[in-house]
This record gives sequence, structure tokens and C-alpha cells, in this order.
Amino acid sequence: MSAGFRAFFATFFLALSTLATVPASAGTLQCAPFARQVSGIDLHGNANTWWGQAEGRYDRGHEPRVGSVLAFASSRSMPVGHVAMVSKVVSGREVLLTHANWSYRGGIERDVRAIDVSPNNDWTDVRVWYGPTGGLGLRSNPAKGFIYASAPKAADAAPVQIASADATGAAALRAAF
Repeated sequence: MSAGFRAFFATFFLALSTLATVPASAGTLQCAPFARQVSGIDLHGNANTWWGQAEGRYDRGHEPRVGSVLAFASSRSMPVGHVAMVSKVVSGREVLLTHANWSYRGGIERDVRAIDVSPNNDWTDVRVWYGPTGGLGLRSNPAKGFIYASAPKAADAAPVQIASADATGAAALRAAF
């Protein structure tokens, strides 16, 4: 084996062993990028801005639907809010959520229970399963509602006018729908 070849392998293995001992420096998984990835709803920024950003871009409402994102409001315990995707609708007042960074820093939780405890049954106050207690959290959390993956429906457009000729060759307009 040539000296150059040995030097290459020595450098290669030194670099490989250095990589193996350096800890990863990736950041903690946050709820907003995770919700964007699993729902397809293309909003960015802190979770507490999603509800406002969705206006005019996505349908919003207070009925849970699979694939929608439940947008939590800011609160003292959640200053930047939270977002979670609905993975299953159990009933009008219970869903299963898939989300990140709730019970455990950077952790992903799939199909965890959330219930609507709002007095008007509108999902503005929600209790969510919390890993450290093994049950629903001790406090409820304020929410704005659901952001649906579909874009808002366009207003009915005016009928399209189509020109056509009659037997005499005269042009006429008729509405086509």
C-alpha cells in the first residue's frame, strides 16, 4: 500500500471517529413545523399567529375534521400558542390529536385524547392528554378553532357569456353555466 493511500485512510478514519463522538446539534422539534408537515397547511411562524394567518387562505371553523389543525390561543402557560392536527374525530366533543412538543420537549405524540370543555360546545376551551400525568391535563387551554386544509370557496362567479351565431348568421349572447 502506498504512503498516500495510507494517509488517505488514516485521515478518513480520523474524520469518521470525530463525527461519531460529536453530539447532534439539531434544534428541538416544535409544534408549528410538525403540524405544517402532517396537515399540509402551509402557514409559518408561531402557533398563536396561525388562526389570523389562515383568514382568507384556509377555511376555519369550530367543527373538528380529520386533517384539520386545532389552533390554541396564547395563554400564560403557552405564550406562543400551540397547533395540533386532528387525526380522528371521536365525537363532536372529543378528538384524537397528533402533535409535537406538548408533553415532552420535542416529542411527537400520536392519537392523544382532547376534549372540548367550552360552555358553548365550540372548541374554545380544550383539555388535552398530558404524558407526565397519564391522563387529561389538569387545566384547560384556550383555543381559537380549527383550520381546515382546504382553501376557502370562491364566491360564485358571474355566468360566462358565450357568443354564438344563429341560422341567419346574427351573433347572439347566451349565458353558460
